[in-house]
Amino acid sequence: MSASPQQAEKLLGRLEWTVIRKLDGLLQGDYRTLFRGFGLDFADLREYQTYDDVRHIDWNVTARTQVPHVRIYNEDRDVTAWFLLDLSPSVDFGSDQVTKRQMLTEFAAVLTRLLTRQGNKVGAILFNGQSDYVIPPHTGRRHVLHLIDKVLANPRLLRSPETDLNAFIGRSMSVMRRRSIVFVVSDFISQPGWERGLFRLSQRHEAVAVRLLDPLDMALPDVGMLLFQDAETGEQLFVDTVDKGFRRRFVAAAAANEEAQMEAFAAAGLDVLELSTSDDLVEAVLRFSHMRKVQSRLGGGGNLPAMAGA
Repeated sequence: MSASPQQAEKLLGRLEWTVIRKLDGLLQGDYRTLFRGFGLDFADLREYQTYDDVRHIDWNVTARTQVPHVRIYNEDRDVTAWFLLDLSPSVDFGSDQVTKRQMLTEFAAVLTRLLTRQGNKVGAILFNGQSDYVIPPHTGRRHVLHLIDKVLANPRLLRSPETDLNAFIGRSMSVMRRRSIVFVVSDFISQPGWERGLFRLSQRHEAVAVRLLDPLDMALPDVGMLLFQDAETGEQLFVDTVDKGFRRRFVAAAAANEEAQMEAFAAAGLDVLELSTSDDLVEAVLRFSHMRKVQSRLGGGGNLPAMAGA
């Protein structure tokens, strides 16, 4: 199956009008907190101010003047970003006419367009459970359209081997030579061990986990008999959602899985953005921006902001 270029153009045009245009206003064109560069060039000296990063204090100048001074750096804004996109059968699930695959596609389209508008390069590696497809880094709107087209054209598989994210991440790391920001976009339904791949990834790159969710992943409504089907093996099972005990066990299992995943992300040292099929994409990107601001502030020696209700 192949998607037409018109489909990619239509999708990107809609997102530019409904999402990116709003973000331009809300973020006032400042995407520094979203996409930090990696190179630093010394620019100047100035007196130390509250919340400055103490690691930037110039001790020689401080000793000479008896006043604390910090070094000011110009950051290299050129960023190479990679999107590791999990298109295995489980991401085709969605409970309210919106699938995880749709959220993945739109999120990747928005972020790649924001990056390329600043002159940065983006690449992608698509994994459908059976094979990988590599899109080398490039810039420009035409490249974003090419990336979207390849995602849309990736066929939905009725069955595939059980997803192995650890192996996928390992193969991807052999492709991504230069230090980059890497977005791993997946529902993280995989064979065990994927956290080891994320840890290795975070040691070499600036990695962000984008966790795809659906409300039915966490709780089941009381709707009578339902036919469940494993998206990857095709195995089917009838369940009675009227049974309160079954629904409680489902919620408990989902909560345990959620806790295990978040612990794995923390152990790997990754920022995590949760992206639900019920999400507004503008709000999701704003959450990501806030998360990056908090991480940047902590890196500069600041404190966590007070939480509402604390």
